[in-house]
Amino acid sequence: MHRRIPAALAAAATLVVAGCGGGDGGAKSPPAADIAGPGTGAGKTLTVWYMNGDLSDAAVAAIDRRFTQETGATVRVQIQQWDDINTKITTALAQNDPPDVIEIGNTDVALFAATGGLSDISGPAKTMAQGQSWLPGLVGPATVGGRLYAAPLFAGERAVVYNKKIWSDAGVTAPPATLAEFTADLDKIKAAHPAPDFSAFYMPGQYWFGGVQFVWDAGGQLATRTGDRWTGALESPQAQQGLRAWKQFQNTYSTVASRNLFNLSPDYNAVFAQGKTSAILNTSVNAILKIKPSLKGHLGTFPFPGARAGTNQPVFLGGSDLAIAAKSPHQALALAYLKTATSTAAQTGAIAGIDGWTPVSAQLIDQTSGSRSDLLKAFSAAAKRSVATPASPGWATIESDKSLQAFFGDISTGKSAIPDAARSFDQHLTQALNAAQ
Repeated sequence: MHRRIPAALAAAATLVVAGCGGGDGGAKSPPAADIAGPGTGAGKTLTVWYMNGDLSDAAVAAIDRRFTQETGATVRVQIQQWDDINTKITTALAQNDPPDVIEIGNTDVALFAATGGLSDISGPAKTMAQGQSWLPGLVGPATVGGRLYAAPLFAGERAVVYNKKIWSDAGVTAPPATLAEFTADLDKIKAAHPAPDFSAFYMPGQYWFGGVQFVWDAGGQLATRTGDRWTGALESPQAQQGLRAWKQFQNTYSTVASRNLFNLSPDYNAVFAQGKTSAILNTSVNAILKIKPSLKGHLGTFPFPGARAGTNQPVFLGGSDLAIAAKSPHQALALAYLKTATSTAAQTGAIAGIDGWTPVSAQLIDQTSGSRSDLLKAFSAAAKRSVATPASPGWATIESDKSLQAFFGDISTGKSAIPDAARSFDQHLTQALNAAQ
């Protein structure tokens, strides 16, 4: 599922929404209707579920006002809590009076599409996109069997956050432009801070969000799909190369004690705030500044450099999509709501302008970059190169059983040799991703 990150399918590909159609259809829900036109919603009410803490009241109100102006329909917003939300959505979709539009974590869409609970919006997707190229990390997990089952709402991504003072004290005065420059900078910082509890770059071994970036940057994938069948792909030469690069980076620049830890145990924001590292891979700077406000003005950010000069590592995007309940009686109005929420006006004015989230397309990222602070610009730049997790309902198993964390932890600690760990985890991936097909 997507995370609760602070506001803020190929590795380098940009997914053009017009290409979302086709395929055999991973779910059996009916296609959505045409998008409702001006005035066609007069006297009607659309029920929309949003998750607690994602969009502010002001952002939701701005989207709703624009939708009402465009269609004449009113909106009934119902805020949902995170506890047991997947069960609640599953129950709601099975009923005859479900909410019309539901906010769903981007990697959870396949779980509900597979049951036939969501409408296929492949047909109107191009019209809704209005010339935008929606981010692959948001649209990819919502594309099941070549059909699109949700539209992107917002994105949150990871970039390097570093302590400018620690870097300058070690003789590093500017962020790196290449991976070679980055590791050279970290070597200087490591030499200046030889204490065993200090990390030049704190990258816990079980922090799979960081580990997969190395796999994707090398051209590897977590899994591939042929027809209806998924196959774990971490044994591929490209994935193996990325895993070796990951282990070398983690073992070289993060403490030995971190090799079998996740990023929140202990909280890597606290590790950074306490001066025990010069840099982390994070979704924002907010949690760090909450712990230690005096660091304001001493923080810098940049996208994690890729192995190929001039590139950044592909990132996993957290974020949310909007889906339409297949049993909603207001299909055309629900499509109009998705069109409004993904529009340039809503994305620039509410999503990015009010709440500071990254908007849903490369074009909108460019359009809003001028109004973003220097600290936030790096996150938006990182989002342009994103990769989707496998669009299978079985992905929920991989996230919930924490096996991906353990996989990277076994590699970083040396508990398992990389080929052996990949072979074992590929078997688990294959089984889990196909179990609910």
